[in-house]
Amino acid sequence: MSTTRHELLHAFDLLLAPERFKDYGPNGLQVEGRTVVRKIVSGVTASRALIEAAIHAEADAIFVHHGLFWSGQDGRVTGWMKQRLGLLLGDDVNLFAYHLPLDAHPELGNNAQLGLKLGLLAHPASAGRFGKQDLGFLGGRANGESFADARALAAHVETMLGRPVTMVDGASRPLQTIAWCTGGAQGYFEDAIAAGADAFITGEISEPQAHYAREMGVAYLACGHHATERYGAAAVAGHVAAQLGLAHEFIDIDNPA
Repeated sequence: MSTTRHELLHAFDLLLAPERFKDYGPNGLQVEGRTVVRKIVSGVTASRALIEAAIHAEADAIFVHHGLFWSGQDGRVTGWMKQRLGLLLGDDVNLFAYHLPLDAHPELGNNAQLGLKLGLLAHPASAGRFGKQDLGFLGGRANGESFADARALAAHVETMLGRPVTMVDGASRPLQTIAWCTGGAQGYFEDAIAAGADAFITGEISEPQAHYAREMGVAYLACGHHATERYGAAAVAGHVAAQLGLAHEFIDIDNPA
């Protein structure tokens, strides 16, 4: 089966409601390709490696979290930008990118899917959100149990994500309330503390967060930007593809960050 580029864009916009967000770049169709779409390839970032893999997989459209264009970016089409655009335009492939709207979707987004992967369940309604634009999730283990301490939580996350994490132990105590926000959300740590979290899970850590963790007694886990954001794009693209009767394939381009 197939659909049109316009119908696919409408389905993504209807699901993710990008108009609700103040973002760092354009959400939606970033590069226009062929009109008829039969197959979507999803991935985390519109890197050259992903674009090449999508072309090899005979995709008509690519759906990503990190697109090509960001506010404050140099607008010249040279170097890596020329290479990526050249591939997309040369093969007439559509590029769709959704940043904060993909983080925020309550069931299919990055935060919701990371919670599902880790066995975490957000509190209902507004009680389960914190931070700017309500992007952060707040809750606990789906089975209602606590983690014995930060080391136990870190070991669980490492097992589920398949990679080591950077952990700052705020205090050796059981952890009941867990806050999480994928990617580069280290700036949300103070909001997580204010929301009553015992631990905060995100992708990255900057210098100040280690001090906040120790001084406030709240554990901090930096689990990798890419590693925490591997799940939303596949979930959303897969959902829309099934809805429209399209083929879908998630391609994971490894990234140690």
